This record gives sequence, C-alpha cells and structure tokens, in this order.
Amino acid sequence: MPYEEVELSRDCEAIQIPQGTPVTIPKGTLAVITQALGDTYTVQLPTEGGLYRIADKDADVLGKKSKGLSTAPVSSGDGGTVSEETVWEQLKQVYDPEIPINVVDLGLIYDLQINPLPEGGSQVLVQMTLTAPGCGMGPSIARDAQHQIETLPGVTEAEVRVVWDPPWTPEMMSPEGKRQLGVE
Repeated sequence: MPYEEVELSRDCEAIQIPQGTPVTIPKGTLAVITQALGDTYTVQLPTEGGLYRIADKDADVLGKKSKGLSTAPVSSGDGGTVSEETVWEQLKQVYDPEIPINVVDLGLIYDLQINPLPEGGSQVLVQMTLTAPGCGMGPSIARDAQHQIETLPGVTEAEVRVVWDPPWTPEMMSPEGKRQLGVE
C-alpha cells in the first residue's frame, strides 16, 4: 500500500506503538497511513513522532469506510462447534502493527485448542507470543485476536494468552510469511 497523508476529521482514540499506551489524537492532526490490514490502521504522526494504531471502527477519522471485518456480534454460542481451520483463518485477520504480516504467518500462534462446552458452543484457547518480549502492543494484539475469534458462530468463550516460551525466532514464520518479508 502506498503511504497516504490525511488529516484527522475528529478526535480519535489510538494505541501508541510499541508502548501500547492509549492516547487521544486531536482533530486536525496530520497522519500518514503506513498500514491498513485486518481491522486496524497504522499511522505515523509527523508532528508527534512515532506510530499509532487506529481501529477500523474509527476508519471515518481517516476518510476511510469501515471494512466491517469485526463488526459481527459476539456469538452467544449457537450450540454448534467451530472448526480449527475456521479459527486459524480468522486469526489471519490479526496483524502486528509494525510488520505487514498476520500473526499466523508470522508464527506467533503457538497453540490453539477448541473445547466443546456442556451447555453448547465452544471454548477456544490460544497461546501466542510476540516478536519481542518488551513489545507493549501484546495486550492490544491479544485483544484483537480474541475479538476475532469471538465473532465466529459457535464460539461461546475465547481466551488468548501471551507466552514467551519458546522465544520467537524468524524461523517460526510460515513459508508465506517468509516470502512476504523476502526471507527465504
């Protein structure tokens, strides 16, 4: 995606990258959209310095239309089950805000379990890591992953835990992720 300069049309909540600190960016601030993947935008603020993550629900502030990727209501569990393949595909909608590759192809998902619940529906448990232990974006990326899973029919509960063992290395990326980064 070519970078695009925009002026924010209203005040907007964002997450500062990589600290993970919530901030409010004021109306009229100039921003450069550096990444628009999944249901988030990564913007650079030339006047403030640094990168910030803006949720798709606030796409209008950037002059964009919401992609509607995560607007499905949270499922109350329809009594059915969800497939592992479906959960993996849903997790491919979650991106690291600094690297334009989804968390699955980056090799950040370490474990995925689906457990049927006695009252119907399924519980999905995911263990994921980050590319760097000091990354403050961990809670935000984990929330994004949990939200994406919760939108799936048949999912009653979802939990995403950030773990550090084993430490992430580039070798954990999928062949597609390596191809996208030019790492072979």
